[in-house]
Amino acid sequence: MTLVRTHDAILRRTAWLMLVTDIGFLLYWTLIATQTLPPDQMFDGYDLPSVAAWNLSFLPLDVLASITGLLALRALHVGRPAVRVLLPMSLTLTSTAGGMALAFWVITGDFELSWWLPNAYLLLFPIPLLVVLARRPQILDIPRLQAD
Repeated sequence: MTLVRTHDAILRRTAWLMLVTDIGFLLYWTLIATQTLPPDQMFDGYDLPSVAAWNLSFLPLDVLASITGLLALRALHVGRPAVRVLLPMSLTLTSTAGGMALAFWVITGDFELSWWLPNAYLLLFPIPLLVVLARRPQILDIPRLQAD
């Protein structure tokens, strides 16, 4: 399946990572909303109201990252100029979410690999494409698909 019509490897790879991440964000929040994740799978202190509230504070950030990401991928696929705003916005929001979670756990001295690794991924995977976009924004100039 062609997600992105480009020869740029970093853009193609990041687009797939975005798709998986954006769906993952929405799945995670669905599991949280339905209380499907077992308590022993949650991070330390999740049962404390203040920590649960801290986690919920990420809901708007994560959902906005997902919505802008999915819209960016669609715009990129069909060659719409909105991708120039949506894609960096989504990548920045995603990286911010991961960085904020890691900062919290550094401050609290909590180290649980099963929570650190996904958040380190969120922090880091957007950075290479953001750097490339800062240097070569024209990689997002993909011809618009013509309707048949």
